[in-house]
Amino acid sequence: MMMKKKARLIAFYLPQYHPIPENDKWWGKGFTEWTNVGKAKPLFKDHDQPKVPADLGDYDLRLSESRKAQADLAREYGIEGFCYWHYWFGNGKQLLERPFNEVLESGEPDFPFCLAWANETWKGFDHGLQNRNVLIEQLYPGVEDYTAHFYKVLPALKDKRYMTLDNKPIFLIFKPLATNEIGVFIKTWRKLAIDNGLNGIYFVGQKNNLDNNLDIYWQVGVDAVNTIRLNNYIIKHRSFFQKVIDKLRKSFKDIPLVYPYELVSKYFLNPDEDVLENVFPSIIPNWDHTPRSGKEGFVMSDSNPDLFEKHVEQAIGLLHKKRPENKIIFIKSWNEWAEGNYLEPDLKWGKKYLEVLKKQIIKVGTNF
Repeated sequence: MMMKKKARLIAFYLPQYHPIPENDKWWGKGFTEWTNVGKAKPLFKDHDQPKVPADLGDYDLRLSESRKAQADLAREYGIEGFCYWHYWFGNGKQLLERPFNEVLESGEPDFPFCLAWANETWKGFDHGLQNRNVLIEQLYPGVEDYTAHFYKVLPALKDKRYMTLDNKPIFLIFKPLATNEIGVFIKTWRKLAIDNGLNGIYFVGQKNNLDNNLDIYWQVGVDAVNTIRLNNYIIKHRSFFQKVIDKLRKSFKDIPLVYPYELVSKYFLNPDEDVLENVFPSIIPNWDHTPRSGKEGFVMSDSNPDLFEKHVEQAIGLLHKKRPENKIIFIKSWNEWAEGNYLEPDLKWGKKYLEVLKKQIIKVGTNF
């Protein structure tokens, strides 16, 4: 019997683990993501904070040994590649580009990758400060800037490790509906890709807004959508009574919004959308934003490998009728430690999340 291709698991990868001048200015000398992770404290009974990394430790992404150890671990447990968050704010301004640039220039680790453009204005509160001031604004200056952006990324798009679909490099846009300029950006890149010997670009738009239908995304010009339903339960399914209780707990007890992973994870997937050929669902192992946002954060309590395995099994089941190249699931995330959203081993669970992930991949690998 011919073996069919297993699920293609692509993990979002955060490069915020090395100091940069901007972070020094905003948060203090030597700031990295580990700063928020290490200072986190329990905010309610049985709150599992701080999170402590195990096998990989508090790594520094300026070190090639750290990057290789991450890739080796991901490969061992069935992940196809990393989707590196990529920051281009317009007018040539980048941040946190060093780790990926070194991966690209060195050829190591020899592990597949793609890029996700995090086209978002940074505000203090979202990133761990107690204010909502704009730190750096996302701009869309026009075709000249989009062209410069393309040529900055072109060496990566042509790298043999770059992941493709339909022989086109995959490029994800975090906020495809941010502005009408996204459509101009996509058209510009499609033309430049052909002009530079590529077969095009396979654009994936991330869909975070639960109220938007898919047609809006196709009108922008993306080829596919990655669905993120992290807040599906909170936005769509809480009763009025639950909302009142949540507000009172936060106001009078300084308790963040807390719901059990077992409940919230039931709403991560949508069988009507995620079975479509060009819709790529996400799997979410855990979530706790309080290291960055304190009592304003959202916590999925009591996540564990058994519950995550059920979630993974359901997600993979939605891919059954898709053609091999489209059997894509994005993992949110590989290493978002300050959002309590990671697959890397920690002291509490070790490699158990990775082990159940691999178990489900093996289960479908020969007869999917």
